[in-house]
Amino acid sequence: MPSKGIEPAKPAPFAGLKGFEWRNYIVYIAFIGVLIYFSVTLYSDGFMTTGNLLNIVRQTATISLMGLAMTFVISTGEIDLSVGSIAALSSLTGALAVSHGFGVIGGLIAGLGTGVLVGLVNGMLVTKAAIPSFLVTLGTMGAVKGLAMWVTDTAPVPIVNDTFNFIFGSGDIGPIPVLLIWTLVFTVIAHVLLRKTSFGRQTLATGGNETAARFSGVKTMRIKLLVFLGTGLMAGLAGLLYAGRMNAGRFSFGEGDELSVIAAVILGGTSLFGGVGTIIGTVVGAIMIGTINNGLIIMGLDVSQQMMIKGLIIILAVMFGKKAIKK
Repeated sequence: MPSKGIEPAKPAPFAGLKGFEWRNYIVYIAFIGVLIYFSVTLYSDGFMTTGNLLNIVRQTATISLMGLAMTFVISTGEIDLSVGSIAALSSLTGALAVSHGFGVIGGLIAGLGTGVLVGLVNGMLVTKAAIPSFLVTLGTMGAVKGLAMWVTDTAPVPIVNDTFNFIFGSGDIGPIPVLLIWTLVFTVIAHVLLRKTSFGRQTLATGGNETAARFSGVKTMRIKLLVFLGTGLMAGLAGLLYAGRMNAGRFSFGEGDELSVIAAVILGGTSLFGGVGTIIGTVVGAIMIGTINNGLIIMGLDVSQQMMIKGLIIILAVMFGKKAIKK
């Protein structure tokens, strides 16, 4: 009689998924769920039309761009609350430069220069004066907002330069909005910078364990200064995109954006405690927030109801996202 051999163990069901941690992909799961819900409930209202979807992209472009830079800041364990105010002031300085005959290049330099200057102030106060970034940027948020209101006495500055308006927001290249191109280009740049360069590795190391990073030769104060310069630069660009899309600079642009930007970054999977960052997740988080806003508006909810529901969705998404609540 042939001897009975030991039968090989059968693989457990779903064994191939053993290493899959769904919490790491919560923003993608939540985004798909939100998209399916609004697609079904608002199908007859045109939610899934190409025009509406492109409108969501336009509305979220500034949040996405500022979120890219904020990912680097939060990855170092810091935070920047001044991005919305910087965007407002940059929209005004850019609009003033264009309206005074300095053209597109002049407006670009004025807007970006404003953002870099405020970012430099933030970075120097955090790194040289050793003031917590929350307090520094809370202070500059108010100061810059006040300056934006004072510069033109709260009056908007119209932009009649069609080239500027086309490049920085209101233009379309074929069916593709210029704002989508800005978002895609800087998403690729930020992703490569974070994942493929020594700067990105040093940024994550600084947030992961600043003391260990410093002993390993990382100039952590320099990294922090650079990431604050980055948020200033991208907030300045966001201000120009606001101005180009609305054909004017206004002190009210970017109001409350800092909360949406931070929410998009945390929803995307970047750890609020530093050391973990994701660029693609940030952009998906920003688009998800924009999709929620758009869907709630189409549903006819008033502002108070929109705020309540959007806040609840964000809390639930963050609660289930492991990376968003602990390293």
